Amino acid sequence: MDDDRNAPATKADLAEQETRITARIKADLAEQEARIKADLAEQEARIKADLAELETRIVDQLTEVMRDAQTETLKAFYGFVETVQTRFKAQDDTEAGLKKRLTVLEERVLEVEKKLIMPPAA
Repeated sequence: MDDDRNAPATKADLAEQETRITARIKADLAEQEARIKADLAEQEARIKADLAELETRIVDQLTEVMRDAQTETLKAFYGFVETVQTRFKAQDDTEAGLKKRLTVLEERVLEVEKKLIMPPAA
């Protein structure tokens, strides 16, 4: 095309303009597509990092909840065991007392039997 702006455009001039405009549009679209892909990749990386962090926090919180539950269960179990131990100790004490009393009775019966079987020496 000439530098004369008032000259009529030929079909070749229009085709050349169309080719330039099409090339520019394609280049702009390719650039926009590359930017969008880069932004998407960046967002995807950020989301993956956020999900990994969230997963770590959830695992940590779940672990803490499980440990708390375990601790509470053990505390309840130990309380039960202490009650049972107290009861066993009381039964042992009662049994020991009964054995002691039985031993005393057996000794007394033995003394009575000795007096009955062996007359006193005169």
